[in-house]
Amino acid sequence: MDNIALAIKLYPMKYLLSLLSIAVLTSCNTQTKNKKEQTTTTAPIEQIENNANTKNEVSADTSKMIYFKGGNITIGANDRTPIETPAFSKEIAPFYLDTYLVTVADFRKFIEATNYVTEAENYGDSGVFDFKNLRWELLKGTYWEYPLGPNGEKAIDNHPVTHISWNDATAYANWAGKRLPTEYEWEFAAKNGENIKYPWGNTVSVDGKPMANIWDGKTIQDQKVEDGYFYTSPVGTFPKSKSGLYDMVGNVWQWTATTFAPYSNEIPYNKSEQTKVTRGGSFMYDEALELSYTTTFRGQNTVDSSIFNMGFRCAKSAE
Repeated sequence: MDNIALAIKLYPMKYLLSLLSIAVLTSCNTQTKNKKEQTTTTAPIEQIENNANTKNEVSADTSKMIYFKGGNITIGANDRTPIETPAFSKEIAPFYLDTYLVTVADFRKFIEATNYVTEAENYGDSGVFDFKNLRWELLKGTYWEYPLGPNGEKAIDNHPVTHISWNDATAYANWAGKRLPTEYEWEFAAKNGENIKYPWGNTVSVDGKPMANIWDGKTIQDQKVEDGYFYTSPVGTFPKSKSGLYDMVGNVWQWTATTFAPYSNEIPYNKSEQTKVTRGGSFMYDEALELSYTTTFRGQNTVDSSIFNMGFRCAKSAE
């Protein structure tokens, strides 16, 4: 795909975007969006804004959320990748975070209640990696119910929902009376308020056992599937983190509410409210390898992008 090569040239800094798992479809999705808007009588963003501003009148259910009292924490790290540095202190207000990723079944309830149409459905395609030809493609007919395309298997209810854009995730969160977490809340929860490298400790595995659904190979061609899952896994399959959360890293990338910016003023970037921070890594290969599953690793993507390894969980301010 020519657009993949273009995207790589546009972002030459190592780790500025999560190569092969997030960034390469941004320009493709933008082009698709422009094409769809020319042929659709109602622009997709109009529906997004209308749904996102319609909140559920019922208070959010916090029974399946973990409460964090907040406090001062170190954000970022000085020994990993450029956009995680420099580390700095930040005060976090009390908040709740979903214990589990939003599942296919959860998202279906939202769709049935609101008749919402995702951006992938509006565009007519979404991003899937072709492991046979080793390339990303915008596969027609792909959306949250058919994550591997119209000829693939239907999404499984207890797996994390995928092919969800930031706009879609925001609409769901508002309907549920919640919101997306900031990247700082996400990091606080992943660390359980401590300075740990992974949500469970300081090593990527514990006693030789995988602690999350991750890519265990060193290259895109090398995947041993030692954790038992090539694609997504049911939420809650792997051990919970120290804070009681499941799938904080691995399985799928997670949208946050935070607009992307490097922590360092010395790193040049194009500021855009349309680019949001993603956290957690996924089942998919990333050039950062095991560093992509740390509590500090940062990705980014545009608000209308949807791919097969992107999901989300919700947060709520503690009143």
